This record gives sequence, structure tokens and C-alpha cells, in this order.
Amino acid sequence: MDILLQQIFNGVVQGSVYALVALGYTMVYGVLGLINFAHGEVVMVGAMVSLAASQILLAAGVPPLLVLLLALMIAMAVCMALGYAIERVAYRPLRHAPRLAPLITAIGVSIVLQNLAMIIWGREYHAFPPLLPQETHTLGGAVINDVQLIIVLVAVLMMAGLMLLVHRTRLGRAMRAVAENPSAAMLMGVDINAVISVTFMIGSALAAVAGLMVSANYGIVHYYMGFLLGLKAFTAAVLGGIGNLRGAMLGGVLLGLIESLGAGYIGDLTGGFLGSNYQDVFAFLVLIAVLIFRPSGLLGERVAERA
Repeated sequence: MDILLQQIFNGVVQGSVYALVALGYTMVYGVLGLINFAHGEVVMVGAMVSLAASQILLAAGVPPLLVLLLALMIAMAVCMALGYAIERVAYRPLRHAPRLAPLITAIGVSIVLQNLAMIIWGREYHAFPPLLPQETHTLGGAVINDVQLIIVLVAVLMMAGLMLLVHRTRLGRAMRAVAENPSAAMLMGVDINAVISVTFMIGSALAAVAGLMVSANYGIVHYYMGFLLGLKAFTAAVLGGIGNLRGAMLGGVLLGLIESLGAGYIGDLTGGFLGSNYQDVFAFLVLIAVLIFRPSGLLGERVAERA
């Protein structure tokens, strides 16, 4: 029972990160019908910028908690600017091109960002400074630390704030109008270009938060860290229903639980030999199964709720 509780909590923590990144995928797809495969690299840039800002602020003698807040704000600002630039330079000129063109462009942007990060920060792994308390707690036999609790809490708050933005604000109504019928939205006075740019910026801000979460949880930052995380978040978006915000949240948490429980129990059955080695397999087995048996995802693609 202790192992089950521990794996469930580990899965919820990991799934919270997947959900935040998946929201970026599903928002862009909801508005543009485009899979932004460069989104994982935006997460990586957020982590790298957080690391650089944290190192500078700590060297200046700023208290750790204030360092964390300032680093997050800087990373969000940089990622929002990056998201705007990606949409403006790489995707907007191809908005009316065949679907294959922006897809290839997204992969190309991903590779460009990886290599730029490698040039700026190097190929080596970087240690992320411990800015949060590391105290552990035991709940029902599961060991939980403060960083993991904060990750879950921040993820819930960010997702709740996004839902309020989309469903209770004027900007959210504009986003849903563009998602449902761009031509009609334009005739009603909606600035489609501005709405799409803001959508990319909001998704990039969530990516920055996710990058900082991953860095704080594992204590490691690397220029290649966004690739696999982005693929898993895309899997989570497909699992929940690409284009559906609630589906992205559900898919992220479910994928985290599937990975954690699968790896934990396989590892237990094999004496710990196969668990961590085969953890990534479960995510892509889920993707294959969903595409075969339910391509629309668990909650389907509900157009009226697309971001």
C-alpha cells in the first residue's frame, strides 16, 4: 500500500507538469489547428533562463525565495517574447499554407532552439540551485517533499486561472470565437492576429512555469530536456482530447499516473531493473493506443471549449 501511495503521488506531481505543457499544445491547436512541436523547447528555454537569472541573483545576495519569484518572472517574460517571435516569424507567414508546411517549420524551430541553447549554455548538465525548502513529509506511508507539494499547488492554480481567463474574460471569448470560426470572428471585429499572438504568449508563460518546476524538482537543467518532455505533453494532450483544455489537464495527470504506476510496479516485479528503463515506453504505448482506439481523446474535441 505504501508503494501504491508513493507512486500515485509521484504520478500526480509529474502529471501536473505534463498538464501545464499540454495546455500550451492544446491552446495553439484550438486556435490555429497547428501542433507546435517547438513548445517543448520553450519549456527548456524557460528552465535555462531561470537558471541563469537565479545564479546572478544569488551572487548578488538576494534571498532564495525572492530569487525564485524574480527568476520565474524573468523566465515568463523571455518565453512570452519567444512565443510571440515564433508565431510572428515562423508560423504567421504559413497560416494559409498546406498543413504539412507549418508542421515541418515547427520541427525546424525546435531544432534551431535546441542548438541555440547548446551554443549559449553548452552541452553539459547544469545543477539548479535549491531555492525552495527541502523538508520531507510522510503521509500514509508516502514520502513527499515541499518542492513536490508546491509544484502540484502551482499547477492547480495556473490551470484554474487559465480556465477563468478562457471562460470568464473578454479575451477568452475572443479566443473561443477565433477557435470556432475565424472568419466570423474577424467580421465581428476580433483582431485575429492579436488573439493568436496572445495565445502563443500565454502558452509560453505556462511553459516557463513548467520549466522552472522540472528544474526545481530534479535539480538538473540541460539543453535537450524539452524534447522528451514536449513529446510526452503532446501525448497527454492527445490522450485528453487535443483542443480541449479540460482534456489537456486530465490527460497530463493520467499520463503521469500511468508512467509512475507502470514503472513502479514493473520495477518492483523485476527487482528494480526494468522500472526506470521502461518508464518512457508507457507514454508512447498510451499514444499508440489512443490513436488506434479513440483518436478524439477521452473528452473528445469539443470545439466550443477550445482555447
